[in-house]
Amino acid sequence: MTELRLGDVIDDYCAKCRMVTNHAIVSMVAGQPAKVRCRSCYHEHDYRHAQIPSKKDPKKEALFKEVLSTIDPAAQGPEAAPSKKGRGKKSGE
Repeated sequence: MTELRLGDVIDDYCAKCRMVTNHAIVSMVAGQPAKVRCRSCYHEHDYRHAQIPSKKDPKKEALFKEVLSTIDPAAQGPEAAPSKKGRGKKSGE
């Protein structure tokens, strides 16, 4: 493999485009890319080695489900119950 230089085009994951796209090397540290710029949306970010991040953190998802299971629908207040205003007879009749 040839040595990488500033301005060379490499593949990396872009968080704004949400896919692996062509990137230009913007800065290098010890001969390795440090920052890159997406050639589609021009977003500049740290080099991610073309690794796609996981969809969700399993610990956060489990905690969120635990919190949701403890919610009592009756304790949510009047927003949870449908409003009865405007239904039935008028108060003057």
